[in-house]
Amino acid sequence: MQVVTVIILLLLCKVSDFKKTRNRSLRNSERDRILRKSSSTVKRNAPGLPCDTYTYLHEKYLDCQERKLIFVSSDWPDDLKHMLLARNRIRTLKNNMFSKYKVLKSLDLQQNDISKIESQAFFGLHKLTTLLLQHNQIKSLSEEVFIYMPMLNYLRLYDNPWHCNCELETLVTMLQIPANRNLGNYAKCVHPIELKNQKLKQIKADRLCGEEERQDPQSIRKEKPEGMKPEFDSSLCHIYVFPVPTLNCKRKDLKKVPGNIPPDIVKLDLSNNKIRQLRAKEFEDVSELKILNLNSNGLAYIDPAAFSGLSNLEELDLSNNSLQNFDYGVLEDLYFLKILWLRENPWRCDYNIHYLFYWLKHHYNVHYNGLECKMPEEYKGWSVGKYVRSYYEECPKDKLPIYPENFDLDKDDEEWERHKESVQTVKKHGVIVTVIG
Repeated sequence: MQVVTVIILLLLCKVSDFKKTRNRSLRNSERDRILRKSSSTVKRNAPGLPCDTYTYLHEKYLDCQERKLIFVSSDWPDDLKHMLLARNRIRTLKNNMFSKYKVLKSLDLQQNDISKIESQAFFGLHKLTTLLLQHNQIKSLSEEVFIYMPMLNYLRLYDNPWHCNCELETLVTMLQIPANRNLGNYAKCVHPIELKNQKLKQIKADRLCGEEERQDPQSIRKEKPEGMKPEFDSSLCHIYVFPVPTLNCKRKDLKKVPGNIPPDIVKLDLSNNKIRQLRAKEFEDVSELKILNLNSNGLAYIDPAAFSGLSNLEELDLSNNSLQNFDYGVLEDLYFLKILWLRENPWRCDYNIHYLFYWLKHHYNVHYNGLECKMPEEYKGWSVGKYVRSYYEECPKDKLPIYPENFDLDKDDEEWERHKESVQTVKKHGVIVTVIG
């Protein structure tokens, strides 16, 4: 009997051990499955990083903007293609600071407190093409800093307190080489006073060391008269290169479109300013522009040639302004427009609104919103389309055919001009009776 009891106990122990082993194996298998699953998905937040990592168009980005960083972490992935470090508290770029990032293509260090860059700070960045150092505290810099970046073709240095003296001579010489046309644009001298506001790309390098020549008033270039069109004010707007070249001038109290906008800008944000009118050819030098935001400016008038040259524009935001109508021709250059924001404007429903409505019906692929009559009172709340149809329905049938429910999409401009002339004739000689009910 005792032997049987011992055998039963041994069997129970083996069964218990088997269950434990099986459960442990199942747990390990499940954990491995979860790990495999998690590692196969793209994570936006990498564990252990205070920053966001993500992939865009098959290239890895590190976004550490506005994190109060004072240094570059050695724990960041070494296969980064783009590093966004704007708006931090970095003061010094030390030697070999980025040496592990061998495949880095762009480095954004704008809006930090950088005042010192050691000679080998960019060592190892052989594939870097874009370096943004604007809006910092850099006073002097030598050409040798850039010798480790042979592929660099886009450099921003403006809004730094440049001291234009002998120490800056090699940098100025480098920037003025014709092949370096995208290096250091808009950077200006701050000191000495006689060279203030002169561009590093234009100042003569031999003037940086000659004190006698500096004191010669005949050699000092006269400042531009105040009446001339101002250059792009880099202290007001910020440029971002990725994911697309963007100029952000939002809420800068601008009263006109800034001049000298970089020609490669794709997105331009001028919203929440005080731009009351757009003059002819305001954007003719930014032909690559695809997105233009003019929201909330109090904009009341647009010259028919204001958008001349913007043949690549895809999105135009004119919402929350003071527009009542468009002059004929305002939209004629916008061949590839896809989105037009028009809401929150006091659209006046009279004959002058017809051009805008006709253009939108003719370009039926353009998505738009907010085209609603706000004045006069009798049409307030009507859609502009309803108003236009009622306008032609009221014309005497023997003078002008009833305008169709939908505009003829194949009507060309010449026919439209003849149509406008006939309407003007009817308005002069006919009697229009409006029935409201």
